[in-house]
Amino acid sequence: MLRNFPFGTDVESLLKLCFSALHICQIHGFMLTRALDHDNVLLSKFIASCSALGLFDYGYSVFKRKTQPDHIYLYNNMIKYLSLHHSSRSEAILLYKRIQLSGLRPDSYSFPFVLKAAVRLSAVDVGKQVHAQAIRVGFESDVHVGTALVQMYSSAELVFDGRRVFDEMAVTDVALWNAMVAGYVSNGDIDSARKVFEVMPERNVISWTTLVCGYVNVNRPSEAIGIFRRMQLKGVEPDEIAMLAALSACADLGALELAEWIHNYIDKYGLCRTVSLNNALIDMYVKSGNIVKAFEIFENMEHRSIVTWTTMIAGFAFHGLGREALETFFRMERDRVMPNEITFIAILSACSHVGLVELGWLYFNNMNAVYGMKPKIEHYGCMVDLLGRAGHLKEAEDLVMRMPFDANAAIWGSILAAARVHGDAELAVRALCHLSQMEPGHSGNYALLSNTYAALGRWTEAGMVRKLMRDSGIKKMQGGSSVEVNNTIHDFAAADI
Repeated sequence: MLRNFPFGTDVESLLKLCFSALHICQIHGFMLTRALDHDNVLLSKFIASCSALGLFDYGYSVFKRKTQPDHIYLYNNMIKYLSLHHSSRSEAILLYKRIQLSGLRPDSYSFPFVLKAAVRLSAVDVGKQVHAQAIRVGFESDVHVGTALVQMYSSAELVFDGRRVFDEMAVTDVALWNAMVAGYVSNGDIDSARKVFEVMPERNVISWTTLVCGYVNVNRPSEAIGIFRRMQLKGVEPDEIAMLAALSACADLGALELAEWIHNYIDKYGLCRTVSLNNALIDMYVKSGNIVKAFEIFENMEHRSIVTWTTMIAGFAFHGLGREALETFFRMERDRVMPNEITFIAILSACSHVGLVELGWLYFNNMNAVYGMKPKIEHYGCMVDLLGRAGHLKEAEDLVMRMPFDANAAIWGSILAAARVHGDAELAVRALCHLSQMEPGHSGNYALLSNTYAALGRWTEAGMVRKLMRDSGIKKMQGGSSVEVNNTIHDFAAADI
């Protein structure tokens, strides 16, 4: 590599052409023979190239052989790269402590880098010490330091302390405001995040995206879409993360028109259709009722992840297309894609829709025997649902009794529903006994038992169940629905006129 370059070749140019461990060693030798390893800027860029090529240990060993680093720039960059590597984050903090021992003074870059290491180590006590040192050397009002402190306190669920740092900052910029909004979002306080967002003197795409994601995370998709629409009206071009969040909100609401607009926007402006974005589109079309469009996107994908396969399998199962789900799973196995726990939930659900009990048992048992995964309560729940739907009520109840978990309300609900369909009043009573303790105010459970008795012509017992509901103050849950008009979701209840 180096023989084609003259003696005075710029090392920075060589580093840009470097793409292997051999090149790194050659450039290191080139630097050593010319004493260029004493240039702190060049050495920092050399270490950065090592990190980018996955050769961080080599770069760190070069730094450690330097007897006494004499420039804060080199220390800062070394702390930065150490904080990015899981096994070296504690060393980033130790190296930060060496700065002052070496007679140097931390600057406005030293504090953010070491605070990132503290965040990744969940070392809030270290973060507080760094905060105190920043105050002592006069950097508490630096916007970069302040932003890092807000992020550190927020990550430790000390958002009140982060807000105090934010309020004390004399100079602010959009990054600091974004950090405060993100801090509230990460702690689940979306209303406080919204208040900060609304008074921001300046917003960028990160500001909007953070709030959209925040509403999605707390399961308030209507407000997420409202913020996304405002973002559009303000002429802010959404990034991939905003698109993913908006598509997730559309999927939760079944907002097909807005989701199709987002899909067209992606295609119109030639945005990169990453695997994650395609996965979100598949999920959105599945939940919005257009399984054909979901499968079209799936088939046109050049690269697929396990999430892609699982989303498509679950989508077919969701639409009652069990055989299509199973065929997709067979294709996945032929492509040697390793299923995960969520994949098995999807495939067991597909077996349930088709009524393939033996095949369901095969996949359930293969989880541990073939793939080394111990079934979780969700997988047992799928098997109980499969057995119940197929009329194997005793087998379903036996599985509930011998599974290594306490059955939850969803599982006993499946038993109750199966008992209702297949007319087993005694099993329905046993299921309701459990459900009345887990969900004492859930009217639907009592209604299922009452309907079971009614279907069997046992009107006296059906009436007694209804009376029990009235005497216990259990009221029937009000039905609700939503409709999308001009890309806006309108909710209404059964009693609305």
